[in-house]
Amino acid sequence: MSAQASADDERARLEAAEWFARLNSKTVSTDALRDFRVWRGTPGNAAAYAHLEAIWKAAEPLTTDTDIASAIEEALTPARTGRSLGDWLQLVVRSPLKFAVLALLGLGLLSLSAAVLAGLGGQTYSSGLGEQRIVRLEDGSQLRLDTDTQVRVRFSNDARQIHLGRGQAFFDVAHDAARPFTVAADDTEVRALGTRFDVRRDAGGVQVTLVEGKVRVRQTEGDHQWTMAPGEQLRVTEAKPSAPDQVRRIDVAAATSWTSGRLTFHQTPLASAVAEVNRYGRTKVSLDAPGLADRQVSGAFDSGDTEAFVAAVADLYDLEADRRDGQIVLRPVGSAAS
Repeated sequence: MSAQASADDERARLEAAEWFARLNSKTVSTDALRDFRVWRGTPGNAAAYAHLEAIWKAAEPLTTDTDIASAIEEALTPARTGRSLGDWLQLVVRSPLKFAVLALLGLGLLSLSAAVLAGLGGQTYSSGLGEQRIVRLEDGSQLRLDTDTQVRVRFSNDARQIHLGRGQAFFDVAHDAARPFTVAADDTEVRALGTRFDVRRDAGGVQVTLVEGKVRVRQTEGDHQWTMAPGEQLRVTEAKPSAPDQVRRIDVAAATSWTSGRLTFHQTPLASAVAEVNRYGRTKVSLDAPGLADRQVSGAFDSGDTEAFVAAVADLYDLEADRRDGQIVLRPVGSAAS
């Protein structure tokens, strides 16, 4: 085989992997399908795609193996782990399925793109700043992603696993006693069978709010566990891993108002309300008013409507809004800018 023919075959394999990833996503446009048909009409491309489909079908039994999925997932993020793909393949082949893995690698599994291999680790969904997104899962469950949120979903025959990488999500879980539904965020795991709950992950820890049903929350560090009832909220903090905040009763409607596009504050410290508003807008608000950070504010605002919040707070506490460089600084009327 000439060098040119070899290069053409390699190109066809790589492009086939990219097309496989696109066509197996949740949404495929008609333009993409038309472009695929044109691409497949090129000599060699159809054969490369058929070969990849055969490899993927042979690999399907491995997609439920948690060791292999975890190793591949981490191999695809070497910057985070500091390990190379070769390092992780050494870990993969030590599993009981090493011979099957090696056989698939021999067939050319490594020619798959990162997007295809990531399918072994689940499907990732995300929302942008100020955006909300609804995701309907194959089991009938529904996720609502809040602003700047990312989740990874991985289903197997005996488990439904969600990883909350950042942000906040509301889970409306379809009942399936044979496949427990778990949400992992940092070192906190929330387990439910059929219920509705909210999980938020931020720099301070993980917060769980239960609306309906029953969940069990487990902190892997120290192995603490709590069973929550509807109307309760639990915050697990990194600062106190051995004695996290206790479960408390809350106003569920206010705590989950973000799911209807509203932010509801009820006797909320002003500094906390400002931080919450900042999660939804590109224009950030800061408070330059000593002594007001702990003053309480109540009210409801459309998420992302920073100006309405600023106007209400300025009127309530006799503040003025200094707008510059894409920011809004709230300070007492007549005070000099710092």
